[in-house]
Amino acid sequence: MRGVDHQQTAMFSYLSPEQRVPSDHPLRPIRQITDTILTDLSTLFSRMYSEIGRPSISPEKILRALLIQILYTIRSERMLMEQLQYNLLFRWFVGLNMDEPVWDVTVFTKNRDRLLRAEVAKEFFKRVTAQAKALNLMSDEHFTVDGTLLEACASLKSFKKVDEKPGPPPDDPGNPTVDFHGEKRSNETHASTTDPDALLARKGNGKEAKLSYSGHVLMENRNGLVADVEVLQATGTAERDAALLMIERIEGNHQITVGADKNYDTKEFVAEAREHECHSARSPKHPCASEQRDRWANDAARWLYGQPSEAEASRRDLRMDEDRRRNEEATASRTGVSGLDVHVRGSRLQPGAYPEFVDRS
Repeated sequence: MRGVDHQQTAMFSYLSPEQRVPSDHPLRPIRQITDTILTDLSTLFSRMYSEIGRPSISPEKILRALLIQILYTIRSERMLMEQLQYNLLFRWFVGLNMDEPVWDVTVFTKNRDRLLRAEVAKEFFKRVTAQAKALNLMSDEHFTVDGTLLEACASLKSFKKVDEKPGPPPDDPGNPTVDFHGEKRSNETHASTTDPDALLARKGNGKEAKLSYSGHVLMENRNGLVADVEVLQATGTAERDAALLMIERIEGNHQITVGADKNYDTKEFVAEAREHECHSARSPKHPCASEQRDRWANDAARWLYGQPSEAEASRRDLRMDEDRRRNEEATASRTGVSGLDVHVRGSRLQPGAYPEFVDRS
């Protein structure tokens, strides 16, 4: 018998969001870890807010909502507020009841800025990494660093000359028509009127230039977890500057290795890293000179174990997969790293991908 298509909506629900979320949903363990960290941050939250006045949005709910936005790549906070209206999974994770109203996006943004100014996100991240270290999931010896451009929330129309005189009123004050065809624009002469810290940058030749920031991540190589993050202005050297900052923040005084791509393989970066980390004298000086480092950096034959010297003349005969001397750990640690692999701390800082000097066993 065919069922009837009733369109009348029910006025009451006998199931809570907790009952609707499956018991094996991957967000459940994430919610447990998040609640544990938020409980530890309760003292910090109490110091941030006044004891009088109207109650604001709960900081715990704000952080859970921001975490949902990151996990599900929701493109804006306005879209996040919209999905919180009807997505029961998001409501359950944030801690909203089914009939509880969702906040206005401007109110949410102002409360979020308060948390960012108090560096609550940084404290949240520290406690996440502390849990991973307590479970022995993070290596403290082998790391990989890389960076990318983060597009700023600023339009290219706001990128104007610093000393530009005010012109006639625009045709559309909300979205004026701007013709910058043929105009030479650079960070030395122009700046964004809405986000002055954003700089014009591009990812490579032939790519379009956008107002961006430079985001960087330090990954540990045991399980591929994030060990540290840093965001700087897209100055062109921000990747190497951020790498030095994150390396200095690694706890301990033991020798570590850091893998990176070819953008980090510069004399300035190597020299500055040596200067910062030469306080440890437990490691002897490396016999490799800087001239040899520069010559070997682009020599593919020396990146392989047990290859004959004749292989340099015929690069096609290099067979990395058939090299039986490499154990699985060395192969996994080198996966995805195509440039500089350096030793940090102590007087050793040189390409560490060469078997003559590095023991990866």
